[in-house]
Amino acid sequence: MMDISVPAKPAVRPANPNFSSGPCAKRPGYALEALSGALLGRSHRAKEPKAKLAEIITRSRAILGLPADWRLGIVPASDTGAVEMALWSMLGARPVDVLAFESFSEAWATDVIKQLKLADARVLAAPYGQLPDLAAVDFSHDVVLAWNGTTSGARIPNGDWIADDRTGLVIADATSAAFAMDLPFAKLDVVTWSWQKVLGGEAAHGMLALSPRAVERLTTYKPAWPLPKIFRMTSGGKLTEGLFIGETINTPSMLAAEDALDGLRWAEGIGGLPALIARSEANLAAVASWVAANDRVAFLATDPAIRSCTSICLTIAAPWFAARDAEGKAKAAKRIAALLEAEGVAYDIAAYRDAPPGLRIWGGATVETANIEALLPWIDWAIDRVAAEAGAR
Repeated sequence: MMDISVPAKPAVRPANPNFSSGPCAKRPGYALEALSGALLGRSHRAKEPKAKLAEIITRSRAILGLPADWRLGIVPASDTGAVEMALWSMLGARPVDVLAFESFSEAWATDVIKQLKLADARVLAAPYGQLPDLAAVDFSHDVVLAWNGTTSGARIPNGDWIADDRTGLVIADATSAAFAMDLPFAKLDVVTWSWQKVLGGEAAHGMLALSPRAVERLTTYKPAWPLPKIFRMTSGGKLTEGLFIGETINTPSMLAAEDALDGLRWAEGIGGLPALIARSEANLAAVASWVAANDRVAFLATDPAIRSCTSICLTIAAPWFAARDAEGKAKAAKRIAALLEAEGVAYDIAAYRDAPPGLRIWGGATVETANIEALLPWIDWAIDRVAAEAGAR
């Protein structure tokens, strides 16, 4: 093997090295003083704390443009809890199609097939970086999907393929899409997300949005299996309306609630949803420009039309990397991420554990494009450093 010298380090460092895909970077200018209004030591059922929770719902509705006849509530266990509530409460009334193209959508397929054991269910699968055949979906079935593949970097590009006259429900896990992508609510029936993604909130709290069709399912259909308290959204055949005005099922963190409000107010202050989308798309554009002129890296999602602007997933394209076996690729990718962390220029950007070896850069709205632009030469440096360590390019 030829000896390759260790490359020089770039001169500029990201001002904020936090590129984690959850919990994600706090908004620009964030300081703990933003939490000074938190109603600590108060019951979440008291008037003032409950008003804070209701404010999160109201501001979220307004920024996202949620239709007036939809319900929106705060639920336990982050986005996972919100999706599980929908699956366990609503599925079983019709056949089900699950779109599985990364780890979380694969988890929903596992719920449907192995936990709920629904016999009349199909899994429409695709490898990481690709989407299943959307034309194969049967809209007389309920449909479960992730709008954005948090671990694959592939997103649903639009809702044009979803039938207007569908008779089944469309349940969309939108945790890394909400506030960064234009969600077609007219084409959806259940939409979920968490505080910890695009607006940089804290973990453990989820949001559950329901269309009138979803509410009708909840109030007219009773699953064959028992539901734990934490999943129950109805009582006596009627919707528990309090859930959608801030009366949460279990105890939320009022500290995290104050933090969520800070993120929502920031979003309003910069121009709302259009500005949030523009910031995320600018981050993707910066990475795309770098990739186009670079032979070291490639997008995991090869089709530009489906590339995520939040979870930006990359593979290592250098020949020395491609020549390694699976274990060697995994070790090299981890080494690259570890070098970036050791330099303090990027934390938590290794690919998700179930994804192909590579890197994952969070490009949500709280991430400044200038920080991504400063990071990219460091990725070049880290890849070349690992190549030099291996004596190859």
